[in-house]
Amino acid sequence: MSMSRDFEEPLEEDEHWSEETLEQALALPDEVSALASGLDLIHPAEDRLRGDRLPHIWCPGCGIGIAVSGFVQALKESAVDGTRLSVVSGIGCTGRVAGYMNCDSFHTTHGRAIPFAIGLHLGNPELEVVVFSGDGDLSAIGGNHLIHAARRNVDITVFCVNNFTYGMTGGQAGPTTQEGARTSTTPYGSVGTPFNLPELVAAAGATYVARWTVLDLGRLRRSMVEALAHKGFAFVEIVAPCPTYYGRRNRLGEALDELRFYRENTSVQNYAPLDELDLALKEQIVVGTFVDTQRETLVDAIRGNAVPEAATAAGR
Repeated sequence: MSMSRDFEEPLEEDEHWSEETLEQALALPDEVSALASGLDLIHPAEDRLRGDRLPHIWCPGCGIGIAVSGFVQALKESAVDGTRLSVVSGIGCTGRVAGYMNCDSFHTTHGRAIPFAIGLHLGNPELEVVVFSGDGDLSAIGGNHLIHAARRNVDITVFCVNNFTYGMTGGQAGPTTQEGARTSTTPYGSVGTPFNLPELVAAAGATYVARWTVLDLGRLRRSMVEALAHKGFAFVEIVAPCPTYYGRRNRLGEALDELRFYRENTSVQNYAPLDELDLALKEQIVVGTFVDTQRETLVDAIRGNAVPEAATAAGR
């Protein structure tokens, strides 16, 4: 193959990198161009993401992008109609997911992703409404909405990326920060007891609860497919590395080191006792599907009583 320009050939003193010169220098060899012209070179996630918003803002080694990749594949496998999909996110690193999704998406105020999603669902129960946000947004300022959406068994899907810290605002401690972990607000180690998120939402009434790490993308994707198909409140916790803040401060190594830790210390235990699912710093991570049941959803409850008829009769 011969390149259209020899990069080793020095430029003449009066030669400049004009637009034409650049095009020639960067052009593919004729043989490669001929081959590429006959191929459909479309990225497999292109139709589900907003290309004009990329590249994303996440740090190198962050696990959120892996989780989004699994979500895109789950949407395809589930054959979810993009015109009927709404993705809602809150504030934080994971809160940026909604802005990258090529569908009706909403970047809400801090902690308010779930009530916004409930409004969409009640306004049009035919929509596929997904909340994609982080542990701080969903279980701290948004914790009240999380437990009551589970209690009401609202038919929405919640994907919670748990990296144990507030990554966007400086790496502060949050409700899932592990005991003994160092953060910008706990420099000598956290003394608080973190939330066990699967136990929390299951106790509140969630009818589908699972947890996976971003390393196990195949099982995560399948769990996302199950959650999307589930009728009722579905919650999937996604354990992900934050090497920039949490990993560095707690000497967990680079992102690859954290992924190796997941590989060596993850145990799949479907339907494990919920009170045994605590995530301790540098200790075993239990993953699996823990709850998969059925009960009346909020919309079914509304439709099954006299409230709508009474409101219609009253002219409301």
